[in-house]
Amino acid sequence: MPLSQVQIIQSLAEALAWFEKELGWGVAPAELNHLTGRIGELYAAMITRGQMALATNQQGYDVVSAENERISVKTVTTSSQVSFNVATFDLVDRVIVLRLNVDEGEASIEELLDCSAEEVRRTFRCSAGKYVFPTASPTRPRREVEDLRVTASARHGAHVVQQYENGTILVETSGTREATAKPVLRAIAGEIGVDLVNGSGNPKNTRQLGADIIRILHEQADVQA
Repeated sequence: MPLSQVQIIQSLAEALAWFEKELGWGVAPAELNHLTGRIGELYAAMITRGQMALATNQQGYDVVSAENERISVKTVTTSSQVSFNVATFDLVDRVIVLRLNVDEGEASIEELLDCSAEEVRRTFRCSAGKYVFPTASPTRPRREVEDLRVTASARHGAHVVQQYENGTILVETSGTREATAKPVLRAIAGEIGVDLVNGSGNPKNTRQLGADIIRILHEQADVQA
């Protein structure tokens, strides 16, 4: 049965939440291949306004876009390459390669490749009946987080907790930047009564914990004012 865009987006959110829950239970990302594959297919269906293929493990392609393109989707976590079967590649019009990145238990989707099947045939290395694509990302220039705007901050004793517009949390103690914010945030959380776990029962990552600390410190300041 075809899914609406809302259903696809909701299913993607649920799959990502389950992936993070599995990580919280100590399961390695590489052991969640079926789930990562499903996440990739849902993401591809979302961005192409398409539908997943009718059959599970259908030969050649995984998603059909709104423009009727048959898309082969590959999703990796730690793999250094992906491959496409030459024998069934005539069924493919477009390929999308995604990486599921994990930072402090929080998953995010990175697009590594989105191109036509013809481009794959023309430019990819063919080995043992497969087109091979290396998933190592090229090095990109990285801006310093300090170049971004601080959207929220709060002081607790000698500590200043700052949240930047990309969500990054940094902590300064007596004017010196902490190399790692999480230990200080945990200590502050214990002192002001901020829970260390989120609503799903998983440990909060640095961004979640820092944002909650800033919010609670502001609320406490308002009460005292």
